[in-house]
Amino acid sequence: MNWYYEITWWEYGLIGLFIFFYILYVIRTTRKAKQMHSSTSGLAAKAMIRFIYFSLLMIGLLGPTFGTLRKEVKAVGRDIYLVVDLSKSMDATDIAPSRLERVKYELTRWLPSFSSDRIGLIIFSNEAFVQCPLTYDQNALRLFIETLRTDLVTQSSTDLAAALNLALKQHQDKKNTSTQKQAKIIILITDGEDFGEEAEHIAHKIEEDGLKLFTLGVGTKTGGKIPTANGFKQTPGGKTVITRLEAEHLQLLAQHANGQYFELSRIQNEIPALTSTVSKVEGHLQDTRKIDISSNKYYYFLICALMLLVIDIMIAVTTIHL
Repeated sequence: MNWYYEITWWEYGLIGLFIFFYILYVIRTTRKAKQMHSSTSGLAAKAMIRFIYFSLLMIGLLGPTFGTLRKEVKAVGRDIYLVVDLSKSMDATDIAPSRLERVKYELTRWLPSFSSDRIGLIIFSNEAFVQCPLTYDQNALRLFIETLRTDLVTQSSTDLAAALNLALKQHQDKKNTSTQKQAKIIILITDGEDFGEEAEHIAHKIEEDGLKLFTLGVGTKTGGKIPTANGFKQTPGGKTVITRLEAEHLQLLAQHANGQYFELSRIQNEIPALTSTVSKVEGHLQDTRKIDISSNKYYYFLICALMLLVIDIMIAVTTIHL
């Protein structure tokens, strides 16, 4: 027999309290019975029953597992492109340690949730590039994510349309698609600045082609400064530049593509909600296999404990009850 949970100090404490208070109860009941010259017949039987069903409850609480259960596991594949903004505004520190560093940290934690999917990486600023094509190799993809820096692309402005258009073309390319039934997903990760005139048009095309677009806004509405080698980025007039999350732009973009908007800020992390939503997108069934898993049989012990509890209530002890 194996156990689903390990016994901890909490269980030991519960057992100790039960024994302590039950001994006090037995001593008090016996003493009162002697004072009243009353019989304590049945007390030992009830004590035995109570110790047994308490033990059964504890065993059930620990989750005893024995035998095996045959379970069918389905591997459902999706094609996902992560489209990451590498403009200088992603160096802003309104999210510690910076917007880009926080995105890299969250993405490396996000990857294992989609081990059955092919994932690719597109980077962009005023131009867009395929940094990593669709792959099942999460170690390689993790390495590409860890090396992301804002100086990997030229900086002049941010063009969301170019990035979305490249992701759309990659999904449409039959050489990159293993099957027409594969679910095709684009996750745009940006602060939403410099929206671009063509972005809405591309979003409509994404929706028309049956792709799913999810946008992840990174930053805060109060904004943050952009670090440079000499301090912080400034306007030609000498004022410090404050970059802010343009959530409305990204919400509108997701709406045009019949998708959904999520946010990553200092006080809000909707990565788990994004993970859940992407997981619900039905992909192509790649593989089905059956595995043997241990079966938790806690309910057997719980049923027996409840039956003994009923018997305990029904048995009367001839003694004094105060």
